[in-house]
Amino acid sequence: MKIKTKLIVGSCVSLALILVLALLAQNDMNRVVDKLRFVEVQDDLNADFLEMRLSEKNLFLFKDKGALREIASKIEETRDTLAKSRDRIVRGAGEGNYLALRRRLDAYAAAVDKAAASGNAGPETEQSMREAGRALREFSTALVSREREQVSEIIALSRRTMTVSLAAVVCTAVLAAPLLFRKVLLSLAKVERLAGAIAEGKFESIEEPHSKDELASVIRAVNSMSQRLSSREAEILQSKKLASLGTLTAGVAHEITNPVNNISMMAETFETLDEDLSPADRKDMMRQIQEECGRIHGIVTNLLDFSKPKTASMRQICLNDLVQGTLPLVRNMLHVSNIDLRLDLAPDSPMVKADVSQMHQVLINCITNAIQSMSPGGGLRIATRADDGTARIVVSDTGKGIPPDVLPHIFDPFFSTKGTEGTGLGLSVSYGIVKNHQGRLRVESTVGAGTTCFIDLPALIPTEESHASATA
Repeated sequence: MKIKTKLIVGSCVSLALILVLALLAQNDMNRVVDKLRFVEVQDDLNADFLEMRLSEKNLFLFKDKGALREIASKIEETRDTLAKSRDRIVRGAGEGNYLALRRRLDAYAAAVDKAAASGNAGPETEQSMREAGRALREFSTALVSREREQVSEIIALSRRTMTVSLAAVVCTAVLAAPLLFRKVLLSLAKVERLAGAIAEGKFESIEEPHSKDELASVIRAVNSMSQRLSSREAEILQSKKLASLGTLTAGVAHEITNPVNNISMMAETFETLDEDLSPADRKDMMRQIQEECGRIHGIVTNLLDFSKPKTASMRQICLNDLVQGTLPLVRNMLHVSNIDLRLDLAPDSPMVKADVSQMHQVLINCITNAIQSMSPGGGLRIATRADDGTARIVVSDTGKGIPPDVLPHIFDPFFSTKGTEGTGLGLSVSYGIVKNHQGRLRVESTVGAGTTCFIDLPALIPTEESHASATA
């Protein structure tokens, strides 16, 4: 028998047991509800019977002739109540008890009618009414007491049934589970051992069982996979090397494009405005070119040493200074793309501990993506703020936005929406840098409205030294 069939049979048996228990519990619950409803009606009737007996005492002790009318009126009300509540009483106490109650009420009503017809309350009339009223009251009280006892018995029986049934189900599960899953667990243990051996590069095989169930098929498939991996190991390793080389080359080209473009634009600007530039402007442009060259060197070093993670050179820096230091590196891109930059820097900017070069790379990636998503005349907003121990940089654009189905993948390595022009490494590398700074990089976007990047870094606790450094 296949494992699937065994599981289906076991599930059907368990479901049948649960269904039987549910039906028994529902039946007991319905009986309890019926009896409780009867008890509610009977309590009201007992109250009416008690009022009749009190009026009866007024009649015989104080010779109150109006008491007979009160008793007769209450009897009629009780008869109406019995007629309306017939179904409840029959379901709760049975047809026989209902009829017996009606007979005793009719007997009491007959005694009352006899007393009213005779016009006096003699000893014989009094005795007749007292006996009929006592019989009615005692029968009603005993009936309620008996039904309450039955409710307790039903609840106790239901509890015992549920306890025994639950114990039977648990015992069946405890006894049947090892028999049902022993083969599964043993086979899975074999598959697990083989998977561990394959992970270590040992392409072994498991002894195939003679059965024809699903686990036997899995074991045969795993053995086949192990044999194929063994025969193609060298080919796989070679393809991985080629893929890694292509990825590294593409990454280097992508990461270097931005600083090379900056150098190219500054060179064109220098050539066009050579005669109009002051010595200070020329020195400033040369300094920017040197910085871009340094960035290229750092990018190449980081990508080529990807397998050897480089320790970040951390130092304390004001969050606003970190942003201000990035702006000269992107000013030419903003000018050429005709993008309006708006700064919203917090006056109480916190201090952070960061590798300035790496964080400049993160900001440049975010700003570059923002510029490329906007048409000429778009708006770029860069803001800083401090929020509950977190230093935050916000980069917002008014570009075309990112579709919701694309947004979850923007940090995936090599995922790009730019076609052949992008390799998808920019945000992935930036995400890794921010994470290494114990921070968080996240993006929110609305199609047609723009995109916002949030760069959160741990804010340093202000000290006198850091406050003096920030003031200076």
